Amino acid sequence: MTSKNNLPNRHHRELVRLIILSIFGALIFVSKIAFEGIPNVHPVGMLIMVITITYRAWALLPIYLFVLFFGMFYGFQMWWYPYLYVWLILWAVTMLLPKNMSEKTAMIVYPVVCGLHGLSYGVLWSFSNGILLKFNIHQTLAWLASGFYMDVIHALGNFAMGFLILPLVKIVKRESAKLGL
Repeated sequence: MTSKNNLPNRHHRELVRLIILSIFGALIFVSKIAFEGIPNVHPVGMLIMVITITYRAWALLPIYLFVLFFGMFYGFQMWWYPYLYVWLILWAVTMLLPKNMSEKTAMIVYPVVCGLHGLSYGVLWSFSNGILLKFNIHQTLAWLASGFYMDVIHALGNFAMGFLILPLVKIVKRESAKLGL
């Protein structure tokens, strides 16, 4: 049943959703900058999983706002191109997780997925390096080996922050419901 009275409510909800998602994009960007003093430890993966679990496909908006902000802040240089797909992969994996996981399972699965994304970050990044820098397989493997310890740090940081995913999802879902989202 659609009436003229319902249209402003629907438009209002859509506007609120866009504002909330834009704020999440800015939050992801600011959180990444705030943690720059700790190499490869940041809440980006955790926040991407929180918004993906909560907002599903809509999470692409804040993810790509973050990517855009990062490029605008640091420059759209060669290192930026992997940002176009490394976060998309985390979003896609999170989308594939069952929606009806028990809390006990989620408290294990979410940190593990977040940690594995950190561990695989160098491999995901290497696709771009291989193409843009014209690395052969030996150069790619050497590059991966030289940065593996940073991927381990990334994995540990993501794993630790992954324990915040479920509690934050509960809060974001509760507050979103209050806004009618």
